Amino acid sequence: MEFTGSQTIAATREQVWKGLNDAAVLQACVPGCEEFIGESDDEYKAVVVAKVGPVKARFKGTLVISDRDGPNGYRILGQGEGGIAGFGKMNATVTLADADEGGTLLTYVADAQVGGKLAQIGSRLVTSVANKLAAEFFTRFNATMSAEASAAAAQ
Repeated sequence: MEFTGSQTIAATREQVWKGLNDAAVLQACVPGCEEFIGESDDEYKAVVVAKVGPVKARFKGTLVISDRDGPNGYRILGQGEGGIAGFGKMNATVTLADADEGGTLLTYVADAQVGGKLAQIGSRLVTSVANKLAAEFFTRFNATMSAEASAAAAQ
């Protein structure tokens, strides 16, 4: 399943890029994230609790960032195991550009796959939840980065 989206963030591309590479910012923005630990500059271990329809599970997985092109974007490869709930895999490209009205336009294109009980729930529901989680992440990220940029400008 593929999903896309964009956000205009009231911060410079450099500020947004810094946030996209900050483990604490990422952890705060991921819905249901209990743990987000850097294994290296490009790899993180994460624990996320997610509910998809009747299935609620704790997913343990990895997130690898590649193809870094600061401050223009990068690729994210993620995978998680949720025990009997199943598994999820995601491949996303995040791009940054100067927004016409000021700030930064963040655009993402993601492809996700699920298996196990999650796959049995139905692709419509899984796609809906995946879109909702991605939108929530980027809404939180937008609010965090806009607030940081506003605070920096006030100093």
